[in-house]
Amino acid sequence: MYAILDIETTGGKFNEEGITEIAIYKFDGHTTVDQFISLVNPEKPIQEFVVKLTGINNKMLKNAPKFYEVAKRIIEITSDCILVAHNTTFDYRILSTEFDRLGYDFNRNTLCTVELSQKLILDQPSYSLGKLIRSLGIPMTDRHRASGDALATVQLFKLLLEKDTNKTIIQSSIKYFDRRNQKQKLRTLIEEIPTIQGVFYIHDKEGKVIYLGKGKNIKAEVNNLFLKETRRAIKIQERAQTISFDKTGNELFTRLKHSIELETLLPKFNFRKKQKTTTQNFNNDNFIILEKGREPEENAIILIENNEVYGYGYTNLNYQENQLDILKAVLTPIENKLQAKTIIKNYINKYKVQKIIRL
Repeated sequence: MYAILDIETTGGKFNEEGITEIAIYKFDGHTTVDQFISLVNPEKPIQEFVVKLTGINNKMLKNAPKFYEVAKRIIEITSDCILVAHNTTFDYRILSTEFDRLGYDFNRNTLCTVELSQKLILDQPSYSLGKLIRSLGIPMTDRHRASGDALATVQLFKLLLEKDTNKTIIQSSIKYFDRRNQKQKLRTLIEEIPTIQGVFYIHDKEGKVIYLGKGKNIKAEVNNLFLKETRRAIKIQERAQTISFDKTGNELFTRLKHSIELETLLPKFNFRKKQKTTTQNFNNDNFIILEKGREPEENAIILIENNEVYGYGYTNLNYQENQLDILKAVLTPIENKLQAKTIIKNYINKYKVQKIIRL
């Protein structure tokens, strides 16, 4: 027996979302034998972009039942069922989080129609629900509403059952998630990240960097990454074991460090676009770019020598900046000078740096 569901939420920070609508269809492999559809009062405001996406607004939910009022019905209709959803990781996490708040352990075996479709319906340009069902000719109404999306998932699951002729793929794809450990792990990782400008490195259990990110507020960037529901983001979430970070102090160093280390580390889950490099020279052959450092008393330094990028780093003593041989010993040399030159030249053409010292 299967419980095929879809959940709409308020949006917001990871594990702080609230349910706004839920639809569950109990499916015996041939037909729907029971169903539950309800708006839910999340007791928190809905993010504006979610209102535009779903059409569900705060006013609509004012008199809707709160989650604790529908929790018993959800337990009953999903009892002894395998939960099925298009991206079950998201729906199951949201549902488990709501039950956690009530002090109830909600554990169900799960199947994901995204993963099943990738195994049984090959070579699709997209496996998002809307595009996939459209390419398969499955009718759909009320896109981005729980009932419409859940009904489409029922039809998709029927097709997947038919395509699994040996009855092995679906059976082998069933997963039992004790999501409490994963949720707590991600929550702890987020809490350990400061609200600073810089780059961050997500490591797997072997310590290898699997994703390199950057931002003016890296805590917010990590949180956004753990909220995403794309296949790539889910894989990062599942493999994330630790996160390290480097504070950069300014946007130029953030871009430079991120670009250089993408090329060096080659993280598995980063997209790497081929960057156009510039052949144009700087206006001066020898100069220092001085930017804001990581701390108030510190400067961020980039040395340009003979119209090439020598290196970058941080100093907090004037004599380090005034004596070239000492400065070179402090700075980290850059190997891909053409790539660094492109980043720096593009940046200083668009933005004003703190200071340029001509040598």
